[in-house]
Amino acid sequence: MEQAELAELLPAEIPGLLRYATSMVRDQQLAEDLVGDTCVRALERAASFRGDAALATWLHRILHNLAVDRARAQREVPAEDVEAEVELRWQDNDYTVDAAVVVARAETAAELHDALIRLPYSHRAVVVLHDAHGMTAAEAAAVCGISVPAAKQRLRRGRMMLVTALAEGVERRRAVRGVPLSCWEARRRVSDFLDHDVDEATAVMLQTHLASCPTCPALYASLVAATDALAAGEDAARRRDPDSTIPPGIEQRLRAASRPDRH
Repeated sequence: MEQAELAELLPAEIPGLLRYATSMVRDQQLAEDLVGDTCVRALERAASFRGDAALATWLHRILHNLAVDRARAQREVPAEDVEAEVELRWQDNDYTVDAAVVVARAETAAELHDALIRLPYSHRAVVVLHDAHGMTAAEAAAVCGISVPAAKQRLRRGRMMLVTALAEGVERRRAVRGVPLSCWEARRRVSDFLDHDVDEATAVMLQTHLASCPTCPALYASLVAATDALAAGEDAARRRDPDSTIPPGIEQRLRAASRPDRH
């Protein structure tokens, strides 16, 4: 396909790509970045699209690969570990969940998204493509670059993981009920809070969240400790090595680079 032709077709595909990306990552800005990167990559590779698959499938595959690279860079928990844990639970005849809790959480968009994000990316992708976006197992397999049997297996296991994720954390949810900001909303702002770079209303909400949340205070305390340690280390380094001191190795390289015979 010619690049100009693809450029004309892309706008119609962006809403679907954005829905998929938003389902797959926590942050809306990251979802938009993934879609933007997908469009750029697609235009760069326009000549490689020959219509063997639907344009939407081809674009979703590009987005999927970009997101997989991101998940690997973040060292996501290996899917095999999560699979093994969940399958052991589901193989136990005594394992069950509170259906009312699962249904209630599944009907709340924020809760459902939170549970989806807890799935390994490989399984999350198939579940979202098949159950949320209506793709067949074959289409989802094409996007993910796997066989149809593998896609069906990931779908089965992914659905089990999703139910388990929806069922878990009930006590924690009760503990933070009424607390302003979700944990992710608080955590994404806490760096600015440390630097006193949030408005007063946001600062109050963060302080209230930290006073009530069972999980975030430890993360906040660790961030404070890490930044304080960095600052203390820098202060100690400055006392040992004043800014006016140039390390010998660097000084030698500067002298060598500035010799007349080098020019």
